[in-house]
Amino acid sequence: MQQIYVHGLGQSPGSWEPTLLRLGAANGSVCPNLAALPRSGKVSYPELYAAFSEFCSAFDGPIDFCGLSLGGVLALHYAAEHPGAVRSLALIATPYKMPKALLRFQNLLFRLLPAPAFRQAGFRKPDFLSLCSSMADLDFSGSLHRVTCPSLVVCGGKDSANKKASAALANALPNAEFRVIRGSGHEVNTDAPEQLAAVLAAFYRRLPQPPTA
Repeated sequence: MQQIYVHGLGQSPGSWEPTLLRLGAANGSVCPNLAALPRSGKVSYPELYAAFSEFCSAFDGPIDFCGLSLGGVLALHYAAEHPGAVRSLALIATPYKMPKALLRFQNLLFRLLPAPAFRQAGFRKPDFLSLCSSMADLDFSGSLHRVTCPSLVVCGGKDSANKKASAALANALPNAEFRVIRGSGHEVNTDAPEQLAAVLAAFYRRLPQPPTA
């Protein structure tokens, strides 16, 4: 069993450290650096997903995914295409149909920010713009029925932009539960790591355990 924690756009693998520390999962988990996965010069969602899919397919055995925002989108996409390879999904502030108006607004904000503002986020400014533009038409509505693994959908109580969509995702997935983390904004893994760890730990305890030899 492999646990993979996938950060959001504007985050880094280190964004999971506060949660993993409280979860006690630091030694057995993997936190890929999304900015380092694509091999081509220009970053788009199709290129990022292809690199992410290749990364995940290298692991033996079922995967427990936990992803935030962009990380959740990638994990959901992979689970829809490889349902037999995924044991569970924990999706935080993850849309299954991209909010085009919100993406256009984010793209406008990104264009106004100076390039140095993106240095700590891993992706360069052109990568942010390219990713947002290339994600505008993503819609997993027709493939959610294939994601039959136990799923946990999480959203921060203050994340008004994603709460309705998160509840709709939990309702659309065949085997999902929905949890709201009170007091947290969009980045639940850094805003409320203790609460998130408790919710994740309870979810993992309820998962079917593999038979012992």
